[in-house]
Amino acid sequence: MTLALDAPRLVQTQPLMVLSGVSKRYGPVVALDDVSAEVYPGEVLGIVGESGSGKSTFLRMMNLEELPDAGTYTLDLPDTPGNLFELDRFARRMLCATRIGIVYQNPHQGLLMRNSSSGNVAERLLIAGERRFAVLREKAGDALAASEFPLDRMDAPPIELSGGMQQRVQLAKAIALEPAVLLLDEPTTGLDVSVQALVLDTLKRLQRDRRITMVIVSHDLGVIRTMADRVMVMRRGQVVEQGLSDQIFQDPQHAYTQQLVHAKL
Repeated sequence: MTLALDAPRLVQTQPLMVLSGVSKRYGPVVALDDVSAEVYPGEVLGIVGESGSGKSTFLRMMNLEELPDAGTYTLDLPDTPGNLFELDRFARRMLCATRIGIVYQNPHQGLLMRNSSSGNVAERLLIAGERRFAVLREKAGDALAASEFPLDRMDAPPIELSGGMQQRVQLAKAIALEPAVLLLDEPTTGLDVSVQALVLDTLKRLQRDRRITMVIVSHDLGVIRTMADRVMVMRRGQVVEQGLSDQIFQDPQHAYTQQLVHAKL
């Protein structure tokens, strides 16, 4: 066991998620340049940077939606040995369906907009092998309730719901199988300020009550400051600074981080 000095509350633990030396190019464009990260059980890692910094690409790597040109990815779980980037497509799909949850900025990426909200959540349960209708209905309702979605609307399709409610359906789908890691890609972008606050309150309650390990990507430093234990600052595909949230916001060291923080202030 090692002492994780950057982990919240300075607990003795091994990282749950480790990505090392991840690089990705799209033709001449360098999206990620030797990026590494560790995420500890029960913590919230925030990744911040301007558009084009590589933060969302890095999150897609965590969700195994894309494969890097180089790098390794491990999860400290009994049934996930080795470099996850080397898994075949089916194994990657099953791992993401059962152990990794994700909430996208655009609900259209994560939901079938004309299916019922409960049906969207049940889809995740079906992938894991559940076939009993009553159980699917009950578990979908439990996940929607945990996401503070009104159960009297669980049969409404997301296309009929507000943006905030759509995000709650995404969240319910993501947590339905109690994933080891929850990934959030700009989860409050485009929402009214009051709705943003409600969504963040729900995320904070879930993290507190269930100790869900989270990685949240946002260009909004207010969101990162509200949610994150630790922060990674990315620019042009590289990590320019990382540390405890209070340190990053109160005493940023890198000139780019100082620019971001001061612009927010």
